[in-house]
Amino acid sequence: MKIAAAIALLCAPAAAGTAERILFVGNSFTFGAGSAVKTYRPDLVHDLNRDGVGGVPALFKRFAEQAAPGWDVSLETASGQDFAFHLANKRPQLAGAWDVVVLQDYSTLDKVRPGDPAAHVRDAARLATMFKTANPRVRVLLETTWSRADLTYPAGTPWRGKPIRAMTDDIARGNALAIAANGELFAGTLPVGEAWLRAMDQGVADPNPYDGIAFGKIDLWTWDHYHASAAGYYLAALVIFGRVTGVDPRTLGTREKAADEIGLSPATAVTLQRIAAEELSNASGTRAGR
Repeated sequence: MKIAAAIALLCAPAAAGTAERILFVGNSFTFGAGSAVKTYRPDLVHDLNRDGVGGVPALFKRFAEQAAPGWDVSLETASGQDFAFHLANKRPQLAGAWDVVVLQDYSTLDKVRPGDPAAHVRDAARLATMFKTANPRVRVLLETTWSRADLTYPAGTPWRGKPIRAMTDDIARGNALAIAANGELFAGTLPVGEAWLRAMDQGVADPNPYDGIAFGKIDLWTWDHYHASAAGYYLAALVIFGRVTGVDPRTLGTREKAADEIGLSPATAVTLQRIAAEELSNASGTRAGR
């Protein structure tokens, strides 16, 4: 594929045998709360807080072992925290000349004012500036996380009465504002939430766990309808892997090892690989139904 080949040339490690250092900064959405992903293969990554978690970074590393060798993976995560927390409390752990940094903020952007992007825009720039100072060539990417069913369907929640895509769109808008304000600091976004919506639009995933999961569909959320299931984190990791490395997620195929290790069938793995690849290439520039 021409698009995938072009991305690969831009994103692949510069020299064979030289490991690129990638750092994941985030919270429970990154370390995989609510699923087996949280404790998945912590031996593959450097947990800078020494909490012994593997999470999405370990899935990324497992994919890399199979399709894109040359990645040294670290994570610094804290449950329920936003960018301001990492800036105030984790600078020693974050220090270093990273090649790629994945930034994942609190799921509502602002804990007090859900959907308000002001603090997100400010603190994303502060983090990116810190990483750029250590390594001017670092690629800093902002993750667009998924819509929370628990904040969309129950009464009295911030996105009640809106379509499931609304929360993802608000997160994406916050990332777009951060890049518009300080474009030189960022290499782009990671469309994880958009990939979730694509899976729902195509009938692969169920958009509303509160009315039951339709037969044959995947529940991308875990039991709390907030965090991801193993399948949801797997899709997130595929999007990040494809975007960062330039490797088409579909090349992982039916024998991809992490899927089996976290309990996903080959058919589910291949379907999610396809969804991730389609969202990354996004040839039409829009999702079905948008």
